[in-house]
Amino acid sequence: MKNNPDLNKEFVPLYHQLKETIREEIDSGNWRPNDKIPSEHQFMEKYQVSRNTVQKAVDDLVHEGLIYRQQGRGTFVAQPKVEQSLTSFYIFSKVMKDKGLNPYDIILDIDEVTPKKSVAKQLQIDTEEKVIQLVRVRCANNEPLIFETTFLPKKIVPHLTKEDVEKNTLFTFMEQKYNISVVSSKEVFEPVLIRDYESKHLDVKPGMPGLLLDRVDYDLDKRPVSYLRSIVRGDRCRFYTELIK
Repeated sequence: MKNNPDLNKEFVPLYHQLKETIREEIDSGNWRPNDKIPSEHQFMEKYQVSRNTVQKAVDDLVHEGLIYRQQGRGTFVAQPKVEQSLTSFYIFSKVMKDKGLNPYDIILDIDEVTPKKSVAKQLQIDTEEKVIQLVRVRCANNEPLIFETTFLPKKIVPHLTKEDVEKNTLFTFMEQKYNISVVSSKEVFEPVLIRDYESKHLDVKPGMPGLLLDRVDYDLDKRPVSYLRSIVRGDRCRFYTELIK
């Protein structure tokens, strides 16, 4: 990038330098959500780099969810990611409403199943015991964000219908119907690539970055009452925590 000596560090790949330049324009507020960014040709002329360099930088930022393409129109700045704190207990619908978003679920399946060993282990039940499996897509403002599968021991939640889930949050239903109060949870996160089946429901391409969230919810007696596995869109969501010394 000959036009900008601050970015002309030979040990840093040119495409990465261009990525950071674009990111800085967005982070600083110079380019706002839905603003159109320069074309490939404009980047090539301004920074004296190849088309491949520009394409690599733009492709990476699209993959990360910072910008998006519209066929025939160009490339634009994406909306900020939905943030969620890890420092406190949270409920998806409440968090979205607090952010001024309209949350809703697409219920894909509710069924009674025999759990896999991994599920039975998390719920501390025998593999012969039945569980209620709830599969849904968690959305906000008409945008799918999370592909979620929840397992509940049938012995403590004998019945669960689509209407039950649509009327209330799952925790509210459990408390009102079965007097089960969820008071704590354990969560584990790890990065994943979104698979084909999940991508269809999340409206992204297979191989896009995501977060796998494993969560076990406990009642007052520290008994596991639900276990969920969620695939969270990495291009639209991020989690943060606060550390205090």
